[in-house]
Amino acid sequence: MPVALMRRALTAILFAASLVGLLSGCATSRMVDSEVTAFARWAPAPPAPGVNYRFERLPSQQQADLQQAQLETLAQTALAKVGLQHNPQVASLSVQISASTLPMARARWDGGYAAYPNVFIGSGIGIGSGGSSIGFGLGFPLGGGMEPPLYRRELSIVMRDLRSNSVVYETRATSDEAWRDSVPVLAAMLDAALRGFPVPPVGPRRISIEIQK
Repeated sequence: MPVALMRRALTAILFAASLVGLLSGCATSRMVDSEVTAFARWAPAPPAPGVNYRFERLPSQQQADLQQAQLETLAQTALAKVGLQHNPQVASLSVQISASTLPMARARWDGGYAAYPNVFIGSGIGIGSGGSSIGFGLGFPLGGGMEPPLYRRELSIVMRDLRSNSVVYETRATSDEAWRDSVPVLAAMLDAALRGFPVPPVGPRRISIEIQK
């Protein structure tokens, strides 16, 4: 075989190998995209790292104690990343977390896809609050020509100064994803919701967080 031809063949083989490696690497991770809006009203100044907080629950969240506890466990990790410490005995902030999910069936049409609430039957496994639940189960779409459902998730974090009982920070995140496993998606959404804490940029933002599959 001529040297030039051998070089071209070797180049093609190396390119194919690198492409396979790239695709394999991509297959081990995924992106969670969240639409985030946050508001801050600190007085007199934003908190320094190490400020202590405690969780507060709405009456409806008391009824789903285990599910809310799971959500708060995820929130503790996210809050620690921005310098807040969970220490209820000496807390100066209260933190209220809520989250919900809604399976959205998708029907194929000429212009793309249409999404609407799905008929959903789920098991009791999941995380939920505020009268909603984030569950795992089976969705039964109505009609034919359906695509795998999207899961519309929403979460909010509200912080209060315990001395004045005034709201000092509020952030909300929404995400429409095809991933059914709520726990890692919610963890990414919490990180996205707290991006820029304690002084977030003004206006809505789209934040992408990479997680493992």
